[in-house]
Amino acid sequence: MGEEADVKKKEEKKSLTQAEFLSWKTQKAAEASAKKAEASRKREEDIAAGLVQMNGRELFKHQPWLFDNNLY
Repeated sequence: MGEEADVKKKEEKKSLTQAEFLSWKTQKAAEASAKKAEASRKREEDIAAGLVQMNGRELFKHQPWLFDNNLY
């Protein structure tokens, strides 16, 4: 009998309302956005401290005088 009750509860929980789904979706999007912002902030700090190598875009952003084509 206990197993039947557990199965019934699982079946009831499978159905989501649209409001629950949208709430979950916005929560997940907010978490992903916060995680991405934190990673970006940490990367900027590491670049400023010289701990990581910059890619081309970051190098152009931080040291644009390296890409001065007036010399050629």
